[in-house]
Amino acid sequence: MDEASPFDIVTPEQIRAGRATDAYFDRTVETLEHADRNPTVVAEVTADQFPTGEFEVLAGVEDAAHLLADLPVRVDSLAPGQLFDGGPVLRIEGRYLDFCRYETALLGFLSHASGIATAALRAQLAAPTSSMLSFGSRHVHPSMAAMLERAALVGGLDGISNVAAGEVIGREAGGTMPHALLLCFGRGNQEQAWRAFDEAVGPDVPRVALCDTFSDEVDEVLRAVEAVDALDSVRLDTTGSRRGDFRHIVREVRWALESRGHDDVDIFVSGGLGPEQLRELDDVVDGFGVGSYVSNADPVDFALDIVEIEGDPISKRGKLGGVKDVYRTADGGHHVGLADREGPADGESLLEPLVRDGEVVGETSLDAASERARRDAEAVGFGAEGV
Repeated sequence: MDEASPFDIVTPEQIRAGRATDAYFDRTVETLEHADRNPTVVAEVTADQFPTGEFEVLAGVEDAAHLLADLPVRVDSLAPGQLFDGGPVLRIEGRYLDFCRYETALLGFLSHASGIATAALRAQLAAPTSSMLSFGSRHVHPSMAAMLERAALVGGLDGISNVAAGEVIGREAGGTMPHALLLCFGRGNQEQAWRAFDEAVGPDVPRVALCDTFSDEVDEVLRAVEAVDALDSVRLDTTGSRRGDFRHIVREVRWALESRGHDDVDIFVSGGLGPEQLRELDDVVDGFGVGSYVSNADPVDFALDIVEIEGDPISKRGKLGGVKDVYRTADGGHHVGLADREGPADGESLLEPLVRDGEVVGETSLDAASERARRDAEAVGFGAEGV
């Protein structure tokens, strides 16, 4: 363990030095250098060889770009936020020993972020009329919080909760109060907690009262709107084991607010929500906090494979040799073909330059990636019922 750090964290310096690698790549380097062999190769990152119809969102591209930018290689990639269901998402051309040790980190950057972005997009499309915040950083190692929050935004979520992650990715974290705040004031003293919060925080912080700590949700909501002037929202976060019919509870709360003239108070809900619950609640809720469904998403199972050596197509068994391109057609189709052949008549090539001459030349903007994911989801029918 590195004595300089008390935490189990691989440092950026170790990643850049190629130490965040599987040991067999060190053995490979030793062997090839011993044999004086370092061929020029083309390697591709893929999850599926042929289109499957099951689309996923590419994320982690900016980290991949910075990892490879210092190496003497050419890199092409799908743009961040692009949806894919087969074929290469990233291609590297160069001498093998120049990037061999970086395969492990590269796949980690792409695999984990893409899984999170895909889950985020699915969640967002399940409740498209509501705002949605990422609440999942408590479920991942702190060193991954910025990756999580960025990938969640790529997938279309509207905001994040992790403060340090926001500082890293240039987004301000949001949040109001946990149950712990109410508990610290004691049972029956919810009004004291809500008022103290209102008096303590800055004017730019939304006035959102958590209203399910000690008693019935309707009871606490009505007490909160009387306790705090200009209350923006109420939040319900009842654990699933105590929740009952959550839609019915939310409708009761809405009825109680509107019947007393508080139509302008929004309802925000959180607590173990996935697409099924989001879809069910979308029309009666103004906003959601989504945590474990996004943060605990399975990584995309990417692999990196050599497909050409010294200009000759080659591959291991079960993989497709030869340099490939991928295309999007007007009907939303995702097509894979050899790069030296004509693509589909109405196809647009999706692989674009990412790294040239040690510089990141590809588009890695977070806003552009999020917009691309939403636009491409519509083009391919991602998020439609049963897709």
